[in-house]
Amino acid sequence: MKIFHSINDFKSPKKTIVTIGTFDGVHIGHQTIIEKLIQNATDNSYESLILTFFPHPRMVLQEGTDIKLLNTIEERCNLLEKTGLNNLIIHPFDKEFSRLTAEDFVKTILVDIFNIHKIIIGHDHRFGRNRTADIRDLEFFGEQFGFEVEQISAQEIDAVSISSTKIRNAIIEGNMAVANEYLGYNYLLTGIVIQGKQLGRTIGFPTANLKIEEEYKLIPKNGVYIVKSNINQKTVFGVMNIGTNPTVNGEYLSIEVHFIDFDGDLYNSKIEISVLERIREEQKFDSIELLKTQIQKDKDSAINFMLTNS
Repeated sequence: MKIFHSINDFKSPKKTIVTIGTFDGVHIGHQTIIEKLIQNATDNSYESLILTFFPHPRMVLQEGTDIKLLNTIEERCNLLEKTGLNNLIIHPFDKEFSRLTAEDFVKTILVDIFNIHKIIIGHDHRFGRNRTADIRDLEFFGEQFGFEVEQISAQEIDAVSISSTKIRNAIIEGNMAVANEYLGYNYLLTGIVIQGKQLGRTIGFPTANLKIEEEYKLIPKNGVYIVKSNINQKTVFGVMNIGTNPTVNGEYLSIEVHFIDFDGDLYNSKIEISVLERIREEQKFDSIELLKTQIQKDKDSAINFMLTNS
């Protein structure tokens, strides 16, 4: 898959089949649409192309909106690459771009730059300045400029919307089984391992402290989770705590992972965590010894999960 960070960087001698959207989560609803896009392109020896935007348009047009996304932009790219897509354009969304008229968008971008053969789009899609143009306008432009418009059905659009809502709610509630079912993969947390207070090491359970730099990333509900990661080309399971470490009077939210059967230096490494299952609430214990006992129980739960799901 080729990735372009501006519409103006893209050029293709072949005709393209295009869709436009945020595709946050790249979940099962999105995957159905992407499969349709790729199949259309493959059948006609054209190039498949997704146009997406970053920052999210709502971040720009609704300043102060605390929007949380299922994927960082890097995670979204990695997930889309797995679909077999030919081209991904991540265009910087700003207020100037939002003022582009519908006709200018179609003529200067879809026709002149994308060399478009067909656009696959939702019946409720709106575009152009103040989002005044709709699917009927797009069909009019299609006739004028010689490209096809295929509508994604209302049922498919509803499936995307329902999936996104269920995934977000499930993650907020810590229900990873539901979230992962609708995603079609395990929810991801990607970050840099930073130095923590090293309390875990002193009590026999060293942890990797994960810093997620993207403030817009949706973090699951506080609690203890079974997770896995790929470290040095090996799958490693672990126990992750999201919370404030109340037993030691912690004040700030932290994400800490104790990996099972792993001994190595991960500081400053970027790692990707797959969140598998939430096993309990974060608790405040009366002593460090009680905390150690519970961590061992959590570790045993992760080992059992690993054995029954391997």
